[in-house]
Amino acid sequence: MKSGKAVGPDDIPVEVWKCLGEAAVEFLASLFNRVLESERMPEEWRRSVLVPIFKNKGDVQSCSNYRGIKLMSHTMKLWERVVEARLRKVVEICEQQYGFMPRKSTTDAIFALRILMEKYRDGQRELHCVFVDLEKAYDRVPREELWYCMRKSGVAEKYVRVVQDMYERSRTVVRCAVGQTEEFNVEVGLHQGSALSPFLFAIVMDQLSEEVRGGQTGVSLDNDVCR
Repeated sequence: MKSGKAVGPDDIPVEVWKCLGEAAVEFLASLFNRVLESERMPEEWRRSVLVPIFKNKGDVQSCSNYRGIKLMSHTMKLWERVVEARLRKVVEICEQQYGFMPRKSTTDAIFALRILMEKYRDGQRELHCVFVDLEKAYDRVPREELWYCMRKSGVAEKYVRVVQDMYERSRTVVRCAVGQTEEFNVEVGLHQGSALSPFLFAIVMDQLSEEVRGGQTGVSLDNDVCR
């Protein structure tokens, strides 16, 4: 983790662990092994602070023009990094997925699309592209679908339960100009600001794209497929 990041509710920055050196490594290894064995993380890690960030466009008084960033425990984020590394070893994401993957970026996707467009143009053939803008994508991921996608991607049941534990009894407060709101439960979507959420989202999108690739072509009307 990079230094200089805003701390979560426990007020322990990642710099503390960096300064402690080998002692921190031994302590965290012991702690994370206990969490993995018990499949239960400390209750303090379930709390977060949600900070609304203005998108610099639209009406400043409209909630839809803000994105929420969760300030979470840095120690929990280190635990998430460990889990993410384990998941990446067993989950194979298709080559068509460019988001949140190492050594890939939107630049690669744009390049691939441009090559495809040039190929069809040279052959004087039609090419149809569909672009989908996923608004509030993290917030709208059904958690039951996430567990399903993880299992279908080959994630061991123990790690499914470990990730489920990260979302159990999660609570947050909203920090605003006049102070903080009362604490409330977070029961939908992926955690904003989580170190693990990008890869979890990639797993969901990969399974969704697999369903699209493996589905029938066309629309079914009275048992006939119109292509």
